[in-house]
Amino acid sequence: MSIKMRRKKKKYSIIIPTYNERLNIALVVYLVFKHLQDFEFEVIIVDDGSPDGTQDVIKQLQNVYGEDRVLLRARPKKLGLGTAYYHGLKHASGDFIIIMDADLSHHPKYLPSFIRKQMETGASIVTGTRYVRNGGVHGWNLIRKLTSRGANVLAQTLLWPGVSDLTGSFRLYERKAFEDIISSVVSKGYVFQMEMIVRASRKGYQIEEVPITFVDRVYGSSKLGGSEILEYLKGLVYLLITT
Repeated sequence: MSIKMRRKKKKYSIIIPTYNERLNIALVVYLVFKHLQDFEFEVIIVDDGSPDGTQDVIKQLQNVYGEDRVLLRARPKKLGLGTAYYHGLKHASGDFIIIMDADLSHHPKYLPSFIRKQMETGASIVTGTRYVRNGGVHGWNLIRKLTSRGANVLAQTLLWPGVSDLTGSFRLYERKAFEDIISSVVSKGYVFQMEMIVRASRKGYQIEEVPITFVDRVYGSSKLGGSEILEYLKGLVYLLITT
């Protein structure tokens, strides 16, 4: 059976958490629709009460693309990244779950590569990686690059997850795998991504990688700070003990 025939039988639910992404979300959604024209999909946006008018933009997008293709599933306040994905999952109707950021750091042009890789390999998870050939980072200063690379090397050394990019949040999951893994995850914030992939590895799921170039956000401010770095280190110790 050809890839073209198989792709028509599968639906992809793309979950995008947002907080103050008014300047980015319209372009992200436009690019998703541009690059996934040959696939059946829905975009589920989980907004955590953004005060900048993000939800107003999403409602305009619903008028353009339809409320069945762009779903707004808002929450009253910031409740954590992990719970945002879980909330989106409850409203997803796809066979596969795709998670990605709303700030244009994850370009939707890579989505067909994720889908193709899954179709070719039968993998339960396909993850984007910055740390293999043809992958990379654009727009970061040297300190941030060293911090990110160091965090991944530290996690690789301690946890042996079998993937090159633990902290990335651009991934495709088979729905059943996503439901199984997320049910055992404790972390709610930035450690969520690392715990998801480590638990998946421990459970024996097949994980494949696709090289991506991560681009630093153009609009808005980064939500990564000192508290998130401390949370990462605590999460690393927790996973070392519990997995």
